[in-house]
Amino acid sequence: MSPDTTPGAIPETARRPALFIGIAGLVAAVILVWVGTAGLSGSDAYVRAVLVLGGLGVGYLALDRLLWRLFGRKVQTDLWLSVAWMSVVVAAAALADVLPLEESRDASASFGAPVTQRPDLFSAHPLGTDTFGLDLLGGVIYGARLSLQISFGAVAIGFVIGGLIGVLAGFLRGWFEAVVNVLTDSLLAFPPLILLIALMVAVNPTVVNLSLALALLGIPTYIRLARANTLVFAQREFVTAARGMGATRRRIIFRELVPNVALPLLSYAFIIVAVLIVAEGSLSFLGLSIPRPEPTWGNMISAGANDLRRIPHLVFVPATVMFLTVFALNRIGDRARQIWDPRESKV
Repeated sequence: MSPDTTPGAIPETARRPALFIGIAGLVAAVILVWVGTAGLSGSDAYVRAVLVLGGLGVGYLALDRLLWRLFGRKVQTDLWLSVAWMSVVVAAAALADVLPLEESRDASASFGAPVTQRPDLFSAHPLGTDTFGLDLLGGVIYGARLSLQISFGAVAIGFVIGGLIGVLAGFLRGWFEAVVNVLTDSLLAFPPLILLIALMVAVNPTVVNLSLALALLGIPTYIRLARANTLVFAQREFVTAARGMGATRRRIIFRELVPNVALPLLSYAFIIVAVLIVAEGSLSFLGLSIPRPEPTWGNMISAGANDLRRIPHLVFVPATVMFLTVFALNRIGDRARQIWDPRESKV
C-alpha cells in the first residue's frame, strides 16, 4: 500500500510515538494539577500555583500532540479549547441558579463557612472563599452572567444601530457620509474610560444603563466596520445587477447589502464583546458598575486587591477567569473574521 500523501497527513512512523507522548503528557498533567491542588494542601500558595500552571501547560502541549496525531497537523487546539471554554462559561452563567453552588452573594448567609480558604478542587469550595466566607466559584459564575448580559446587550445595540448607520453612510455617500464621519471621529477621539466614568456617575449602575453606556463606545466602531464593508460589497456584481433591474435604494440596502455586511460585523462582535468585558470590569473595579452584594469580576478583584500579597487567590481567581474568557473570545473572533470578512478570507 502506498504511503498517505494527503496534505497535512501524518506519516505512519510518527503516529505511535505521537500517541504515546500525548497520553503520557495528559497523565503527567493530571498528576501535577492534583499535587498542586490537593497533594500539597499545606504548602506555599506560589509553589502550588507553579505546579498547577505547569500541569495545565503540559496538558495543553499533550492534548495538542494527541489531536495532531488524530486529525493532522492543521488542527487548531487553542481554537477548540476556546470554544469549549466559552461553552462552559455560557452554560454555567445560564444555569447558575440551579447549580449546586455554595453561598456567594449574601455574606449574612455564609456564617460558619471557612474564610479565605485556598483553592481546593476536591473541597466544597473548589476555588476557595473570600474574607466573608463567600464561595469564589459561585462568584465568578454569577459575575460571568452579569458580564455576558451587559457585553452582549451592548454589542447587540451597537450592531443594529452602528451597522445600519454604517451601511447607509457607505451606500449613500455624500453629505450623509461626511456628517457620520465627523460624529464617529468625535466619539472615537474622546478617551473611552473618561466617557464611561462620566456616564456612570450621571446614571444608576444597572444592567440596562451599563449596556447603553458601553454600546455608545461600540457604535462608532460598528459604523466604521459597516461602512468599510459596504464600500466593498457596493462594487460587487449582484449590487450592480440589482441597480440595472431597477431595484429601489431601500431594496438594495436591506436585501443586498445588509445580509452580506452582517456576517463580517458578526465576526468582529466576539472581539468587541471581549473589549467590553474588560471595560465593564474596569468600571466595576472603580466602584461604578453593579455594586455588592452582586458579585462581578471587577468588584471581586477590587475586594481582594488590598490582600494581594497575603491572599493572592482572591485576585487571581476572577482575574484568571476574565483573562481566559477574553482570550477565548479573541481567538474565536480571529477565526470568524478569517471566514466571514471578505477582506481577510482568501477566495
